[in-house]
Amino acid sequence: MRVPVAGVLFALASVAPLPALSRAAPPWPDSQLTRTQAVALLQTFNADLLSHPSATLTLEGWCGAHHLADPAKIIAQRDRIEKPLSAEDRQLMGIGADEPVRYRRVKLACGGHVLSEADNWYVPARLTPEMNHILDTTDQPFGKVVAALHFRRETKSAETLWHALPGGWEISQSLPRASRPLAIPDQVLRHKAVLYDGQGRPFSLVVETYTSELFAFPAPPGSATPR
Repeated sequence: MRVPVAGVLFALASVAPLPALSRAAPPWPDSQLTRTQAVALLQTFNADLLSHPSATLTLEGWCGAHHLADPAKIIAQRDRIEKPLSAEDRQLMGIGADEPVRYRRVKLACGGHVLSEADNWYVPARLTPEMNHILDTTDQPFGKVVAALHFRRETKSAETLWHALPGGWEISQSLPRASRPLAIPDQVLRHKAVLYDGQGRPFSLVVETYTSELFAFPAPPGSATPR
């Protein structure tokens, strides 16, 4: 499998570089079985995201279950860029045009595997001073920093970016027969979600793009090896 480097959850101003990538797993064979397994895995991961408020903890669970790192710990690295929140998204969050909003873009990695890239806009006035200080001065993931808000996550959109099985696959005779490695695109899934605190106030908007490195482990049992 090609393992390219490609979001809630965010890092700090002066953060250490991400660790080197772990040894690449053997390539997955490009077969109907493997593609079906990939669909099932991506659907499972998507369901986990939809049923839990913290993407950070979901990624840590995935990383541990698939032995991508030991210990399975998410590390965030911030890209120091700025991106304004659109008028449409301000309306989605229920905040006015003059409400101060901070922005973070981070890569979330486990064992050197970059599993997602996340854009996060948040309202500092709806966080505690301590939370804002931690976000400004440490590399702790956003979801863990704001956990005391007892937040819930409302997904606004969930878009599958990679369809391992083409339309009509169940009656097609042209699917590959494990003669080559499975090519997985850099981006496989994207979520857009709003986080609400315990009082029901929206305080963060996140757009998370998940990468092919979710599959950076050996192919599931039963898969043939490419020749």
